[in-house]
Amino acid sequence: MPEPQPGARPADGSTPGAEPDQDPAVADEPTSPPVPSKQPEPSDQPTPTDEPQATDQPGPTDQPRSTDQPGTPESAAETEDVPAPRWSGSAPVPPPLPRRAAWGASVEPTPPPPVPHEAPEHRTPVDPWAGVDTGGWHLPSAELPPLTPTLDYPVPPATRQWPEPPAHPVSPPPAAPLPRPAHPAGPARPSAARPTTPVRPAPPVQPPPPPPVQPAPAVPKQRRGRRTAPPAPPPGWEPPKGYARRRRRRRWPWLLLLTLACCCGCPAYYGFPISAQYPARAALPDRVADLNLRQDNGSTQTARQLENEVRQEHWMAEDTFAGVYATSDGKRVTVFGGTGFRLTPEADADAEITRLTKRYALDAPETVKSGVRGRHERCAVGRSADTDVVVCTSVDHGSIATGVFTRLSVSDSADLLHTLRREIVRPEQG
Repeated sequence: MPEPQPGARPADGSTPGAEPDQDPAVADEPTSPPVPSKQPEPSDQPTPTDEPQATDQPGPTDQPRSTDQPGTPESAAETEDVPAPRWSGSAPVPPPLPRRAAWGASVEPTPPPPVPHEAPEHRTPVDPWAGVDTGGWHLPSAELPPLTPTLDYPVPPATRQWPEPPAHPVSPPPAAPLPRPAHPAGPARPSAARPTTPVRPAPPVQPPPPPPVQPAPAVPKQRRGRRTAPPAPPPGWEPPKGYARRRRRRRWPWLLLLTLACCCGCPAYYGFPISAQYPARAALPDRVADLNLRQDNGSTQTARQLENEVRQEHWMAEDTFAGVYATSDGKRVTVFGGTGFRLTPEADADAEITRLTKRYALDAPETVKSGVRGRHERCAVGRSADTDVVVCTSVDHGSIATGVFTRLSVSDSADLLHTLRREIVRPEQG
């Protein structure tokens, strides 16, 4: 802690030794640290006893001494320029009190960090049997009786899967040629030395080639014969009373019937309407019930025009017809159509009503039940020449017939068309 300067006074004009009686708020304000002076402190100057002295503060002898004189004007000028501290000293700060736990904080102590697991090879080996009395482990045990002697089985000779091939006969080595008889020696001829030819080594003897491996004989295929008959009962054996031999049921007749029903029944179900309705021929009768065929020029021209339209719309038709019928009370019926094979009569009936919708301003068509499988009928109400009309069409697999009726209801028109169709279109049987 720095020592107070001899000539320094507080800013408020109080003496350094006297404790100022000020407001506690002012006393708690931070103070600026004292600025040490360059003048050396005289050793004979009395130190105020009111201020606490620090034990670790170096004495006057530890500070370096300046060569300047304390009483020079330069030192006084420097002392006047340095601002005087507000306080000449400070009281010791007491240690802070232990901090209380905040509201909601856990009062449990923080667990210590987990100890890292040490590798097994780095651990100190421990004897698991340390301190255990193992003296009873070496007690003598009762000996078991000796086993009954047994005979050794003979070791079977080693056999191979395939027999060894027979050894080939070894031919004897060729006999050495006999020496030729010596001729009488003649006069010696001076001959030059012939070059010696190196002896060629004999080729090594090659082992005989192995015999060809024969393929394994094919296993003959076993023919599936009849099942063997069960063994006959012993003579004199009789079944117990109430026992009846279970009769073997034959299933092949039922399988045959099911196959025939699937292969023939389904085609017959869908093919019968076609065979009953196609082929067919058409002819207009002169009279149907109370209707008479009109033969005037206007009716004939109208019938010819309708017949041409049917030929253009149904280009696969084999025969076409058209006619105008009328009654004595003024009812008029126009009928037209054609014959030919049709695979989808229901779709053809809808298409015919759609084609006539624009001409007769037809409303939504109604489906009428014909009572004949494979025949579909549609009827709709419209107008023609300021007259209400009912247009009905009937299509099956062999023909199509359409009628325009006046002064009749939808149900009556459908019934009358059924009557006209039965008289005009005749299917050819056989």
